[in-house]
Amino acid sequence: MTFRPLLLALPLMLTGCSTMANMHAPSWSSFNPLNWFGSSLEVTEQGVGKLNAATPLTESAVNDGLDGDYSLRNGMSMSDGKMRAFYEAMDGKTVKLVVSGEPKGKVQTIEVRDAEIASEWGVKIGTPFSSLYSKAFDACQKGKGDDARNVECYAPNSQHVTYIFSGVWDGPDELMPADENLKTWKVSKIVWHATPRLP
Repeated sequence: MTFRPLLLALPLMLTGCSTMANMHAPSWSSFNPLNWFGSSLEVTEQGVGKLNAATPLTESAVNDGLDGDYSLRNGMSMSDGKMRAFYEAMDGKTVKLVVSGEPKGKVQTIEVRDAEIASEWGVKIGTPFSSLYSKAFDACQKGKGDDARNVECYAPNSQHVTYIFSGVWDGPDELMPADENLKTWKVSKIVWHATPRLP
């Protein structure tokens, strides 16, 4: 009599197994605890994926830090009068991330354009300004360089992560849009900085 519950449960267990096998035929890697929450990258205070301030700015190190999910192309540019080396992480012909720093140095900046990558606070490309801030004062500033028409804001409670907001602005380039305008602006990039924010 003590075996009856087990005998009743056995067909259910076997049925469950066969149903699972017919659903998606998961690979063995799906049983790895590191993969339970997906392999997508995340922007944190420490960096993006396995990329951080200690990562050498080399193709192999950048590729490893991004788990080999993208094809890479490298280049050089000038920023504030300084030479910068960068790697663009590509998905087909689309740039998804830009990893940059001093030539032969460490990773200093990671610019995320991939809508699948969120910050540790759940912010993604397309998140509206109004869901994070009530006003720009003390959190935001005009963007620089290629982002001169945009606005850059520090992520709340963060020293290393900023959000680039883009939207419609008909005013002068040198002026910040009014808070009322910014309400409808959306995150177009998430940027991680190795150097922390000044107090």
